[in-house]
Amino acid sequence: MYYIGVDLGGTNIAVGIVNEKGEMLKKGSVPTNAKRPADEIIKDMGELCKKLITEQGITVDDVEYAGIATPGTADHDNGIVVYANNLPFENYPLAAKLSEFSGIKKVLIENDANAAAKGEAEMGAAKGCNNSVMITLGTGVGGGIIIDKKVYSGFNYAGGELGHVVIEVDGAQCSCGRKGCWEAYSSATGLINMTKAKMQETKDTVMWEIAPTLEAVDGKTAFDAMRKNDKAGKEVVDKYIKYLAAGLINMINIFQPEVLVIGGGICKEGENLTKPLQEYIDKEEYARSNKQRTTVKIAALGNDAGIIGAAMLGF
Repeated sequence: MYYIGVDLGGTNIAVGIVNEKGEMLKKGSVPTNAKRPADEIIKDMGELCKKLITEQGITVDDVEYAGIATPGTADHDNGIVVYANNLPFENYPLAAKLSEFSGIKKVLIENDANAAAKGEAEMGAAKGCNNSVMITLGTGVGGGIIIDKKVYSGFNYAGGELGHVVIEVDGAQCSCGRKGCWEAYSSATGLINMTKAKMQETKDTVMWEIAPTLEAVDGKTAFDAMRKNDKAGKEVVDKYIKYLAAGLINMINIFQPEVLVIGGGICKEGENLTKPLQEYIDKEEYARSNKQRTTVKIAALGNDAGIIGAAMLGF
C-alpha cells in the first residue's frame, strides 16, 4: 500500500510517498507562500502530490489516503483547520480541498506537532511503544501526546500544547499571552534571549567573539562558549538546561510515557544536553524509585517526522 504524508509549514510544503513499512519512497517540496489565499496554497499541494505519484509510477487509486500535518488547531474528525496563526486558515475544510485538488479520495489531518509525535511513535525513537510524548524545541516548544498508539488532542482538538504550561508564575512574557510559560524559557528563542541578556551584562565573555553582535546570536552561541570554558556561556547553558529539565520532569510526572522524545536543533548538542538533563530527572522525577521509568531519547526522524507521521495517521 502507498500513503502520502504532507508537512505543511509556513515556508515550505513537503510531501512524501510512504509504504506500509513507513519507508520514504519519494519526496519533494514547494514554497508555501503563506500570504496568498488558502485555496492557492492547497492547489499547489495537490499538484505536488500528483507529480510525486506520477514519478513513483503509480496512480492516485493506489494511494490508500493522504495525511496532512498542519499548523494550528486541526479538527481531525471533520478535516477542518479551526485556526492557524501563520496561515490563512479559519474553519477551513483542508481535507476536502486537498481531495478536490489531488483526486485522492481519503484525506486525514492532524496538528503538525501531533503528527511528528505519531511519526516518532511509529517509526522513530518511540517505535514499539504504546505511550509516548514528544517535545520539539524550536521557535516555540511543540508537544505531541500518544496514548495507546493514538494521538491525544482533547475534546476540542487543542490539547497537547505542552509548551504553555507555566513554570514560573509572573515570569517571562510568552507569545500566547501568558507569563512564565515553559516555551518562553526552553525554546530556541528562549535560549537566544537568555544568551543576549547575559552578553549585555557581561562584556568579558567569549560569546562576544562567537557572536560579535546581538543579531548574530543563535542557539549554539552559549554552548560554543561553554566548550571554550567560558564562565558566562556555562551559566547560560546551566540555566537553560535547568528550565528545560523542569518542564520535562513535569511531562514525565503527568504522563509517565514509556519514552519521552526530544526534537529540534538544540538536540545536536548531544550529551552536553542529555547528560545534565538526566541528572535532574534522576533527582526529581516522582517515579525515580520505580523499576520501570520513562526513557528520554533524541528524536530519530529529523525533518521527516511530520511527513511520516502524517502518512501514518491511519495506523
